[in-house]
Amino acid sequence: MKIFHYRVVVWKERGACVSKCPELGVSSCGGSITEAKENLKQAAGLYLENAEALGLF
Repeated sequence: MKIFHYRVVVWKERGACVSKCPELGVSSCGGSITEAKENLKQAAGLYLENAEALGLF
């Protein structure tokens, strides 16, 4: 299993918290900073699973 470390940027926008991983180009949102980060973790995981299956990594 490979371990990757990526930056996470979180900001508030129109009453929601937005999270983004600039290196992957993946973003998500949530009602709180914690929720936005958890949603991004899930989205990034799905992205990486598919990228690996497609041979991108």
